[in-house]
Amino acid sequence: MGRAFELRKGRKMKRWSAMAKTFTRIGKDIVMAIKDGGPNVETNSRLRAVIQNAKAANMPKENVERAIKKASDKDTANYKEVLFEGYAPHGVAIVVETATDNNNRTVANVRAAFNKCDGNLGTSGSVVFMFDHVCTFTIKKEDITVDLEELELEIIDFEVEEIFDDEEGVIIYAPFEQFGSLQTYFEENNIEILSSGFERIPATTTKLNEEQQADVDKLLEKLDEDDDVQNVYHSMES
Repeated sequence: MGRAFELRKGRKMKRWSAMAKTFTRIGKDIVMAIKDGGPNVETNSRLRAVIQNAKAANMPKENVERAIKKASDKDTANYKEVLFEGYAPHGVAIVVETATDNNNRTVANVRAAFNKCDGNLGTSGSVVFMFDHVCTFTIKKEDITVDLEELELEIIDFEVEEIFDDEEGVIIYAPFEQFGSLQTYFEENNIEILSSGFERIPATTTKLNEEQQADVDKLLEKLDEDDDVQNVYHSMES
């Protein structure tokens, strides 16, 4: 198995552990999707993807409908996606994805988290190049009529990097730019997309001892507690 498989296995139990936090993040994704492409699911592929993720996270239907209604209100502020880069203790690279309606607040909070946990917030471009930006899909096993090797051959034109079986479904990783093409392929071939999204996979990882890992985990947890933070990626070996 490749890097994406190992990364997923290591982080599976850690990410999106708090349900309320997950719903808040998805709610922001809904707002950004609708502000960007409108409330029609049929014509807004980004919104379709977010709603799939809401179902995968067991977000109640009424919560989704409420988020869509709120996002459609012209008085609802849009969220701006802002990326932060830096280092945790022991040289671990960190990329923080945020969605904010108050950039000053978010900058202050992220900087404070790095400072309190002995990290260093870097400048734009200082760390992100160390991560591969990929898209990921989880598709329904029952909708696939061929084995994984044959499926990989069928979608080879989408530059698929990894494909593997998981208890949640069949997991596929491909370059960031292939998201729309793969989404269209699965929809046209009646393959249900259970969830989809994007990941940042470190090109190399840093191995730490237990005490050093605890130092890094303090920063990761501090960042994850911030309501403006959507995702945190790091180069620490899981």
